[in-house]
Amino acid sequence: MDKQAGSAARAEHWRKTRRLTVILLMIWLFTGFFTVFYARELFQFTLFGWPLSFYMAAQGSSLIYLAIIAFYARRMRRLDRQAGGRA
Repeated sequence: MDKQAGSAARAEHWRKTRRLTVILLMIWLFTGFFTVFYARELFQFTLFGWPLSFYMAAQGSSLIYLAIIAFYARRMRRLDRQAGGRA
């Protein structure tokens, strides 16, 4: 691979990496901030017998964070392989 093609491939890889990171950070912001900000409105919905706002504060946000981390690791492994990495 010549220098220009390698540079273009790296630029594309980092564009995809930044896009994925921004999307996942927005999901993190949504679950972390907006569920607290709208806790009164979420109180009327129940999940497993608990108000949704309580569930998100106690369990839901932590589970979503773990899912975000697992998705990021799996997706980055795939992106690195596509870019020619050894992951």
